[in-house]
Amino acid sequence: MSSHTPAPTPAHVVDPVGGCPHALNAHLRARGPVADIVLPGGVSAAVVLGHDALKEFLSHPDVAKDARHCPALHDGTIPADWPLRVFANAQGMHTADGADHRRLRALVGNAFTARQVERLRPRIEELTAGLLDDLGRAAAEDPAGIADLRTHFALPLPMSVICELLGVDPEHRGRLHDLTYTVVIATDTTPAEVMAAVRELVELLGTIAAARRAAPGEDLTSALIAVREDGGDRLSEAELIGTMRLMLVAGHETTLNLISNAVRALCAHRDQLALVLEGRATWSDVVDETLRWDGPVSWFPFRYPTRDLALGGTVIPQGTPVLAGYTAAGRDEAFHGPDAGRFDVTRPGAGRHLSFGQGVHYCVGAPLARLEATIALERLFTRFPDLDLAVPEAELPRQRSFIGNSVEALPVRLVRPVLR
Repeated sequence: MSSHTPAPTPAHVVDPVGGCPHALNAHLRARGPVADIVLPGGVSAAVVLGHDALKEFLSHPDVAKDARHCPALHDGTIPADWPLRVFANAQGMHTADGADHRRLRALVGNAFTARQVERLRPRIEELTAGLLDDLGRAAAEDPAGIADLRTHFALPLPMSVICELLGVDPEHRGRLHDLTYTVVIATDTTPAEVMAAVRELVELLGTIAAARRAAPGEDLTSALIAVREDGGDRLSEAELIGTMRLMLVAGHETTLNLISNAVRALCAHRDQLALVLEGRATWSDVVDETLRWDGPVSWFPFRYPTRDLALGGTVIPQGTPVLAGYTAAGRDEAFHGPDAGRFDVTRPGAGRHLSFGQGVHYCVGAPLARLEATIALERLFTRFPDLDLAVPEAELPRQRSFIGNSVEALPVRLVRPVLR
């Protein structure tokens, strides 16, 4: 009688084109809360997919954000032009640990307290009203009455808010979005495309910083520069640019996807929309259930165990680049129950998702994202209660990404067509 050890499960090879993550998440999560993966470029990594495992991982004392804890990035194993290196090489609070992280986070944290964010409410409401006018005009000018919600509403709202906070002049905003999408969201890009976009983005942010240095204002960039120049050693140029880049990307790409995903979910679940319009659930409930059920970020790079780490029955070797599987954790039946795959705005405890992270790196901009999304959705559906997708959900073009989770375009019809 012979005994044999079952063959190890082969690592999942990640498709750089990404697409809708939920079927893949369910498949991998069925094997366990942690999966070995191979990233584009043949780089071995891991992704944490289970809610409990991810919560533990995100706040674990033996997990670091600083890329010096990943030998493969420095010993020639991973090539210098690897596109995902931008996540490891960026300098800012999202790649810092300990005292460095606390110092950098403190510099921007004051701008995003609940009180400071609430002061932005009138401006967000004003921007929302103007953009809804634009959306209505765009639909009126189209023969079929269709407009792209992302182009006319879900993108310009958070982009305008974060750019006003940072003191970025309007003429730079379109290019900044194109560059940040290439650098951070798209994962089907070539090394040359990413390197060129990173160079241009750093140059453009340097130009914006120089303009604020020459003419300081009441904006966050001016405040960051003042802190650096008064203290002498607070923020290096690389940290300044890295912090601006983080604020810009996290301040608009994620909220753009959050608003888009909430609109798609409500259009596909008219009964849930009716609950909110009838006052039996709130717009905050919609935001939290969207963050859980179809969050704006799917698998986010990188963290590195500083020692071999046992997690969910798996050992992740020291120095492994690890991605946080936010969309996977959001539908984990072991935590959210057997109906985790159902969109339900009345779900008890929907807010216990991890879409804003956990622990010391919890998203500093969470209060702003929540405020923008709740105002946007309430005003949108109050003004256009019959708004619906102009094409079937399955035909919407997906983001070419395993990092971002949304669609590239969101054509909507604002009024129900009259049947003749």
